[in-house]
Amino acid sequence: MFKLLWVLWVLCLLLNMSFAHAKVIHKERSLYHNILVTDDGDLRCLKFNVKSAHTQQSCFLKSQPNKLVFNYTKLLMSGLLLNPEPKRILIIGLGGGTMSNTLMQLYPQSHIDNVEIDQAVIKVARDYFGFVENNQIKTYQQDGRIFIKRALLKKQSYDWIILDAFNGDYIPEHLMTQEFLQEAKALLSEKGILSSNTFSLSKLYAYESATYKAVFGNFFQVSSIANSNRIIMVSKNGFTHHNFDSINLNALNNKLAPYDVDIKLLHRRMINTKNKQSWSEHTRLLTDQYSPANLLNAN
Repeated sequence: MFKLLWVLWVLCLLLNMSFAHAKVIHKERSLYHNILVTDDGDLRCLKFNVKSAHTQQSCFLKSQPNKLVFNYTKLLMSGLLLNPEPKRILIIGLGGGTMSNTLMQLYPQSHIDNVEIDQAVIKVARDYFGFVENNQIKTYQQDGRIFIKRALLKKQSYDWIILDAFNGDYIPEHLMTQEFLQEAKALLSEKGILSSNTFSLSKLYAYESATYKAVFGNFFQVSSIANSNRIIMVSKNGFTHHNFDSINLNALNNKLAPYDVDIKLLHRRMINTKNKQSWSEHTRLLTDQYSPANLLNAN
């Protein structure tokens, strides 16, 4: 454990040193964020706060825009192991639009809805990160939970929902509760899956895990050894061995290789909570009445 913490400290130090040498090419204060866009040689990043490198939301290499820079974006691709041909995709939390752009290239016939609460973030993604929109890719300036409620009223459904909202400190607390996850579950198609970007070292780890299991049952998770990112993967109707029957691992690996994603490695590192549960059965669930995320996650 000490060795892992030491490695994380060194990585954070290197990221902060890198940011110290980066050139700020855009800065603004929106209703929700302190927004910074920085260039450090070939690397361009979007940042929501000046305090820590942890608040970097999106980065890309200007010379290789297709290559995924962040480990968590690579981890999110593990969702394709559970649903390899998503036709309708919903992404909550835009950042620089990296996930949307990547999925557009991988699945040009799929429909992608991006939901972002901050209009300033949408504009920055368009102006500085090459975020693509067309007839298949739509952007909605809206709170993610409100969007899901309205989509349910319209009887819409999605094959893959990606929860990647971040307010500069952590996931907005109203997007972590049992009630919200029940709404998101109802929006999934029959074979639909949901992927959520969380943190394995967060003090909310047990609360999040217990809440997801209460709504969806046992789930898969995959974490990065290099940092604290953890992707939770849940399904509308649970997981069986049949979820993997249609996966051609070699073909998927070749498809993702240009994006620097090793899907075979992610496949090996996926853990099903049916076989390994690392939190107490008595952990309290996060609900709309009990979701003190900032308090529970405080240092």
